Amino acid sequence: MKKKFDIIAVGRAAIDLNAVELHQPMEKTKTFKKYVGGSPANIVIGARKMGLKTGFIGKLSDDQHGRFIMNYLREKDVDTSGVVFDKEGHKSGLAFTEILSPSESSILMYRQGVADLYLSPEEIFEDYIKQTHYLLISGTGLAQSPSREAILKALLLARKNGIPVILELDYREYTWHSSEETAIYYQLVAQQSDILIGTRDEFDVLENKREGENQATVSELFKYRPELIVIKHGVDGSFAYEKNGNITNGKAYKAKVMKTFGAGDSYAAAFITALRKGESIKTALKYGAAAAAIVVSKHSSSEAMPTLEEIKALIAAQD
Repeated sequence: MKKKFDIIAVGRAAIDLNAVELHQPMEKTKTFKKYVGGSPANIVIGARKMGLKTGFIGKLSDDQHGRFIMNYLREKDVDTSGVVFDKEGHKSGLAFTEILSPSESSILMYRQGVADLYLSPEEIFEDYIKQTHYLLISGTGLAQSPSREAILKALLLARKNGIPVILELDYREYTWHSSEETAIYYQLVAQQSDILIGTRDEFDVLENKREGENQATVSELFKYRPELIVIKHGVDGSFAYEKNGNITNGKAYKAKVMKTFGAGDSYAAAFITALRKGESIKTALKYGAAAAAIVVSKHSSSEAMPTLEEIKALIAAQD
């Protein structure tokens, strides 16, 4: 059966308010620029810009911010058939970003009672999920009910219909109650996913360890469903582990860094795009690293998502 979408993501879409006045603390910053944010939303925006057909499942606030997000998704040609508006007064999450220096950024999040965590299982539909080649789950959506159950339902429907599931760990500490709770739900979903993508620190959270080791991590997870695990180590590059024993190392590309956030979303978008287009794991790692380098050199995350041409040009220039 021919699928309508290459990838559908489920999880949060929010508002990023990035400091316009650079290299000073937020206490002194008076001007911010508004963008669409939220890891799963950013990933499908990026993948669409790179040529994939994408859709999004999530809940938005029924107000000006929610309509801003919806309009942006539609402008970027991301399918919004799975997006609903909250009718109980919950607001969109806000992320104020502070860009102190190229190497030091911070994010101040307002995530109390946010609309995306009120996505309910009744708002997840099998007929929509059946239309995609990949389902991407964001770890943050597992942090609270009813979003947790909605994402578990999406996972079950993907399993039922033979659709590969990608778990992007996307750990945000302030949405969870405890490290034990986080590890439980991350492990449950990771064990039922086909592809896992995260930083070394995020895999430590999944394992509830202080300093985990890659080989031990993948050896344990490969006892379950995963076939491919990507562990990112920032400027030290990333490693892709396959269940058949293959290990591929990908380098990080140089960039004129403006800020440190947004890299993970662009990495995932480009890595998934490469896989979907039939590229090798090695090439997919290059796409991810190049996309990350491009986004950290620009002011936004969603707006800064590169095209495939830009990704290939950076790789050609630095390889």
